[in-house]
Amino acid sequence: MFYVRCPETDAAETVSKYHLGGYILFSRDFDGKTSDEVISDIASYQQEADIPLLIGVDEEGGTVVRVSSNPNLRSTPFLSPSDTYAEGGWDAIEEDAEEKADLLLSLGINVNMAPDCDITSDPDAFMYYRSFSSNVDNECKFVTTYVEITKSKQLGTVLKHFPGYGNNTDTHTGIAYDDRDYSEFEENDFKPFESGIAAGADCILAAHNIVTCMDSEYPASLSENVHNIIRDELNFDGVIMTDDLSMDAITDYTGEDSAAVFAAKCGNDVLCCTDVDVQYPAVLEAVQNGEISEEQVNQSVKRILIWKQNLGLI
Repeated sequence: MFYVRCPETDAAETVSKYHLGGYILFSRDFDGKTSDEVISDIASYQQEADIPLLIGVDEEGGTVVRVSSNPNLRSTPFLSPSDTYAEGGWDAIEEDAEEKADLLLSLGINVNMAPDCDITSDPDAFMYYRSFSSNVDNECKFVTTYVEITKSKQLGTVLKHFPGYGNNTDTHTGIAYDDRDYSEFEENDFKPFESGIAAGADCILAAHNIVTCMDSEYPASLSENVHNIIRDELNFDGVIMTDDLSMDAITDYTGEDSAAVFAAKCGNDVLCCTDVDVQYPAVLEAVQNGEISEEQVNQSVKRILIWKQNLGLI
């Protein structure tokens, strides 16, 4: 269940120590390296895993380019989806999805933390330059196109950031409150996620915003009610993943020790964290003392294994 930011040292050893589900790689993991060096690094992690790892990266294009920011791996960084469309329309979007998938898979990466399903209209909003469009129909077509092409390559997809980031502030640095009416989510923000699900998306990532019409107390990533919406209203039976549990929006709220326990209890299958040395023992203790049921853990693991099977990893 643990999907961990790849540590700078002892990464291979950490895989076997905690029986990790996967690693998420960031720019520092590619900086200055050749493709052969990246392939070798990832192979060393996989060699330590009893069950093949999810190896993920945020390669959205535009402001989020963990891989293509390295000129050894691609001559220029990928453009944002909106700029790609502006240059070449839907054909360019299809070509971009294919090239991203081919590049990542060639390096041993099997999950792209994309597409962004967020709809934003405010140029000052945190997610504005990562969002494809402020038009819901265009956003839905983009998500469908991206998921279908990416899945056809057996690269994992992650719809984010449920229930839709909107024009909110950056949750890396604190909690954001979203006070919109539920009807606005039904009419707009849910639709790109529904399109992605219909196209066969593997995973949904829950945001750290507190969406008051769904849960006025807990961030979406820690809200049982939000997870029930994903399961019962959107009818999604795949993997639900947290955003990084080390973000200030979560640690300020739960304290560092309990973040992953909160996240598991409310229905997350995959726990995305940096500090596995802290989070893993806390979750293990919660399972051993009955705070988290083994049945729930088994359900999450089954979803994760099905995902890995669909990706051809097992």
